[in-house]
Amino acid sequence: MNSNHLDHLFERAPELRPLRDQIDASFLLLRDAIANGGKLLLCGNGGSAADADHWAGELLKGFKSKRTLSPAARAGLPAGIADSLQGAIPAIPLTGFAALATAFANDVDGDLAFAQLTHALGRPGDVLIGLSTSGNARNVCAAATVARVRGLRILGLTGASGGTLAPLCDICLRVPAAETFRAQEFHLPIYHCLSLMLEDDFFSADVRLS
Repeated sequence: MNSNHLDHLFERAPELRPLRDQIDASFLLLRDAIANGGKLLLCGNGGSAADADHWAGELLKGFKSKRTLSPAARAGLPAGIADSLQGAIPAIPLTGFAALATAFANDVDGDLAFAQLTHALGRPGDVLIGLSTSGNARNVCAAATVARVRGLRILGLTGASGGTLAPLCDICLRVPAAETFRAQEFHLPIYHCLSLMLEDDFFSADVRLS
């Protein structure tokens, strides 16, 4: 099934075909972290911040499937609630902490807000996902630096150069674009594809996540 999702991705965006092995490796990185109780932390700026929020939204509820709760997850819940809740992949968009980010920018250093959140929330076995079309976003790279020291794995989505983020990553998906808007246009189908792959893996007939 996952190969089908990749095939469909490359039908829509054939320019991404050279990244097939890296996208598949990214899926395995995310899958293994989640299967072992880890979570995903996502960050980016501007349009990439919107992409971080968007991607987290696809993971935290049903994307293509309804992700019906397992019997264990339903236990103790009223039917009216249990019937509506959906299985989730734990993901936290670091872009969503407005009070922390503005306070840290005012009191300390705005470039380190994502790094502070990674220090506070990240645990060994988690994955930091950094989206930066240039690969040079200082706040994303600072978060990746903290993530590496704290034992997180790091997945980057960048433009063609990879910038300073690429060498900090376990995997860096460098899309074939230099312009910001073009890189963002490639990032979206990649994270949609990864969301579909994860959903199939965790919420098929043999449900592994609640």
